[in-house]
Amino acid sequence: MATVSPSWAYTLQLPHDPRAPGIARATLRTVLAAHGLAGLAPTAELLASELLTNAHLHTKGPYALRLRAVGEDRLRVAVWDSDPRVPDGYGAVPARAREEDERGRGLHLVRVCADAWGAHVFEGSRGDGGVVGGGKLLWAECQRGDSG
Repeated sequence: MATVSPSWAYTLQLPHDPRAPGIARATLRTVLAAHGLAGLAPTAELLASELLTNAHLHTKGPYALRLRAVGEDRLRVAVWDSDPRVPDGYGAVPARAREEDERGRGLHLVRVCADAWGAHVFEGSRGDGGVVGGGKLLWAECQRGDSG
């Protein structure tokens, strides 16, 4: 009889603190190792880093990292923040940064490295910065290849 791995999800709520993205990346590595998905860590960490950094730089409130199994070898990395505005180019072709620009390559990296990506905008607000209230959720998925 075949066994089915249970689905899992983790949410790490983060304060608007410059150390938060690093703490979230360390948590991501720990979660992936615990679920036998350490091979996804480099790509998942890059995706999370880009989304977390954007949340930190472009919003003023707390944000959250959500990790969810989407099948046996696939991971969805998502970042919620309280700002309902989706960045220009997310889910479409982002504008290319000029060579001399210090920023502006993150969405291109997400697009190139993710197997799928998207955004959800939430209406309303709980008023306490919670993940259920308003804002947006940007997500990206990666999966383990045959070499797993």
